[in-house]
Amino acid sequence: MIGLRDDTASAPRPPSRAPEFAKKIFAEGGWLHDGLKLEHRPQQESMARAIAAALADDSPLLFEAGTGVGKSLAYLVPGIIHAVDQERQLIVSTHTISLQEQLESKDLPLVRRLFKSTPSLARYADFRPAVLLGKGNYLCTTRLAQALVDRATLFTDADYDELQRLAAWAETTDTGLRHDLRPPPRAEIWDAVNADSSACSRKHCDGERCFYQRARARIRSAHVIIINHALLFALINSGGAKATAASADVRGVLFPEDFLVLDEAHTVPEVATANFGLSLSSYGVDRALKYLFNPRTKRGLLRKLGGPEAQQLVTDALDASTQFFGFLADSLLAQRAIVRVREPGVAEPTLDGPLGALQRLVAKLADKLDEGRPRDELLEQKARLTGLQAGLTEWLNVASPGHVYWGERGGRKQTIVTLRSAPIDVAPELRRHLFGCGVSVVCTSATLAMGGEITPFAARIGADSARAEVVHSPFDFEKNMRVYVAADVPLPSPQEAKLSLDALTDYIRFCALRVSGGSLVLFTSYNDMRAIATTLEPEFRAAGRPFLMQGAELSRTELADQMRTLGNAVLFGTDSFWTGVDVPGDSLAQVIVTRLPFDPPTHPITEAKCEHIRESGGNPFNELTLPDALIKFRQGIGRLIRTQTDRGLITLLDSRVLAKSYGRQFIDCLPQPEFTRLTRETRAERFHPFA
Repeated sequence: MIGLRDDTASAPRPPSRAPEFAKKIFAEGGWLHDGLKLEHRPQQESMARAIAAALADDSPLLFEAGTGVGKSLAYLVPGIIHAVDQERQLIVSTHTISLQEQLESKDLPLVRRLFKSTPSLARYADFRPAVLLGKGNYLCTTRLAQALVDRATLFTDADYDELQRLAAWAETTDTGLRHDLRPPPRAEIWDAVNADSSACSRKHCDGERCFYQRARARIRSAHVIIINHALLFALINSGGAKATAASADVRGVLFPEDFLVLDEAHTVPEVATANFGLSLSSYGVDRALKYLFNPRTKRGLLRKLGGPEAQQLVTDALDASTQFFGFLADSLLAQRAIVRVREPGVAEPTLDGPLGALQRLVAKLADKLDEGRPRDELLEQKARLTGLQAGLTEWLNVASPGHVYWGERGGRKQTIVTLRSAPIDVAPELRRHLFGCGVSVVCTSATLAMGGEITPFAARIGADSARAEVVHSPFDFEKNMRVYVAADVPLPSPQEAKLSLDALTDYIRFCALRVSGGSLVLFTSYNDMRAIATTLEPEFRAAGRPFLMQGAELSRTELADQMRTLGNAVLFGTDSFWTGVDVPGDSLAQVIVTRLPFDPPTHPITEAKCEHIRESGGNPFNELTLPDALIKFRQGIGRLIRTQTDRGLITLLDSRVLAKSYGRQFIDCLPQPEFTRLTRETRAERFHPFA
């Protein structure tokens, strides 16, 4: 996939006017202020000028900008100017869907308005945006047409109804995106028609009809491309710019000569760690094999392109897979859902032989075919089988130094076994794949610094040489935020578990019912959340307060939408609700933090990182556990004040902020560090919500 500049030779690039224009656009009385009548924000001006300079120099930059600075415009405006001037591509990566949607529907149209309203910027007004999604999200009309032709060999009669529904939808959809189809297609049917296949290519597909090929054309010509962190690192892990370029010494992250902005960059270490490792599940192996041939339905690719021998080899591999993953479930994972693997030999490689035999036969079948779509599809399946074999071998041998290995049970019934690995220290990978690409990489978030310093975060992502800056939020937190700390909730401990849970329940009831607007209650434990919800949900409903909880029927996005709409809901959330939730106004008038967000030290990644720090002579709590908790805490309390007029309460129910030496660091993270102590005896007179 080639970007705007497919001339990776050393043709001179025109100069970037981003630094010059950033001064004129973001200055007080400048084009943004006067032209669009937007408020001048000195912090936004500082950020935009710093980013423009970094882009012009192709240098890295880490920039913390507090809530309300206007980060999106500060990087989009100079980034798009730079992209158009130099015929390069700006890649903007986010962690959450909500920020992607904001960039698409609100910020990019605002940038276009700015360019159109200012004669000096008119040449930039026709910039082309695109959203980059994984191939598996798109319907491929070529594969759909072939599936309809081959329905007798690939699908049962019941499946044919689903195919016909997809065919009808293909005639009306503009995007061909899976998430636009309601109800969503069944996974096994979608596998046969989505674009994640060599059968979907410019060689085989009509570029005007295939939804993915049309999207790919938009990506090739786009000046600004929006992507999410998970896909970004998956593509980087599969080769990035070097995989798509004619020359091995090309600059760029994803495409030749591109440059990158990572928003919500505080999540980069976690997302990159997950994507630079191995993930191989019993469910994934089962789907891959049954795509070739399903012994129950007698359907699959090898019914048409194989024969009895090939079909029997798939059956053998499925049996071996059931035995292999069943053994791990009954032995390694019998007592706990997540177990670290430290030494080779946790299981016999009983799946290796059947996969190898099947892979060799699929290769032979492909060799007998002439060039064309069927041969390409068989070769792709051969590569997939080879990848499964390699992943199993690596995991069983605990083969990669510097990685941690583990197994885990998951799924609704806890029956899916997944083999996982991850790098213990992701900084070398990011140093090589991000900051060593020769182009500008900008990381921004409201929470990068620890104790006012970005240096620890820079070290964790391999950006040691990057320039770092911090600007604070322009909001008046002293006026609009009140902080309360419960002093009499028992400290977390197994001995005090019930007393502590009872106290949390009592405080959540008291605080939520005395605030007329919405309350977001943040938990660190699903078990605690569910136990407290069992007690309080009927009480909230009886009091006329809508109750919402993560993990029920609604998605995170839907829960946030409900909270905005209802105006006085109580929402219980855990891990993912600490970040990225944006509910302005009285619909979110209080954030209740039940526990400080320390990650459990028992997870294999955390355990391995602690060991690594300890072996290097460091202190795991000070260097890993506490910094991670502080960033997550800052994100959690940052849900409260989202606009200049927002106001509300932060209520902390973890008395460790008062009892432990590190507690002061959490208080210092608050944008309004003055707080009021509460006890059950004094709270009625001391707890004062805004009127």
